[in-house]
Amino acid sequence: MTGPAHELLQKALALPDSERAELAGTLIASLDPTRDPDVDAAWQEEVARRFREVQSGQVKTISWQSALKKGQSLLDGQ
Repeated sequence: MTGPAHELLQKALALPDSERAELAGTLIASLDPTRDPDVDAAWQEEVARRFREVQSGQVKTISWQSALKKGQSLLDGQ
């Protein structure tokens, strides 16, 4: 990493979490300039569908701790 890039990184790391997340998203999006204009609408639809499923009781949620434990088990190959 060049000196200016390292300096910029240090400044970015000092930002609040929400600003770092927005900056990271913008940087990642800039790596792929070919963007499908329908993607945002499709994701909005998917989020709304999943929300309806949870609200209706069709899908049950689990705690963050359970999700974390399950994810770790999958990563560990169990």
